[in-house]
Amino acid sequence: MEGPGSRRSSWLAPLVAGGLILGVWQLGVSLGDVPSSFLPSPWAVLSTLFEQRGLLWNNSLTTLLETALGVILAVMAALVWALLLDRFVLLRRALTPYLIASQTVPIIVLAPLMLLWFGFGLLPKTLLVALFAFFPIVLSTLSGLAQTSPERHDLMRSLAATPWQTFRFLRWPGALPSFFAGLRITLSYSVTGAIFAEYVGGFSGLGILLQTAANSRATPLVFATIVVIALLSCALVACVTLLERLLMPWRFQ
Repeated sequence: MEGPGSRRSSWLAPLVAGGLILGVWQLGVSLGDVPSSFLPSPWAVLSTLFEQRGLLWNNSLTTLLETALGVILAVMAALVWALLLDRFVLLRRALTPYLIASQTVPIIVLAPLMLLWFGFGLLPKTLLVALFAFFPIVLSTLSGLAQTSPERHDLMRSLAATPWQTFRFLRWPGALPSFFAGLRITLSYSVTGAIFAEYVGGFSGLGILLQTAANSRATPLVFATIVVIALLSCALVACVTLLERLLMPWRFQ
């Protein structure tokens, strides 16, 4: 168990490091007389965040909606597939190599097809995010279901537990850490999936804002948008971590 000092250093050290980086950045831009169009100072980025807060907020809501719907769809589909692959050994042996091989294909190359098939609305962007999120969740959940020790299986059989009871009280709780690990990794990429989808065909969102700001050479706005994207990803990961703590408090004691 971590002590108070250890917990304090876990958040204090990153804050100090971040402050030093920002200080060096601000000092370097100021002393080097670097033009804001090339590299804005942290203060210029912060000012842009405040001045353009309405624009950033509205576009963030669009990207957040696309990400949330895509992840929810991916989780539902991934859990169904993971349970099917876990239940039917032949199906798992037949499809698992293809699931692994699919990770070598950049999902972004499917974006034009999504737009051709489903138009320029919310649906293609949601589906693209779901494709980003689907495979890591399937593989991590499947791995978690396979990690139950034979001794625990023997214990459940000695208690005359049914297959459903074994799954509910043993295998599924044991798979939850792997599921949440896959979900956290997925969320860090899902916002990127939404950004790419907006690049290909969108009318609003952080991806469109980023593209417009870059084309206009509004470099401080580009940096401000990047900061918002990073904060959005961190917030989603933090929400999943909080949910994990609520469902499995014993892992964090």
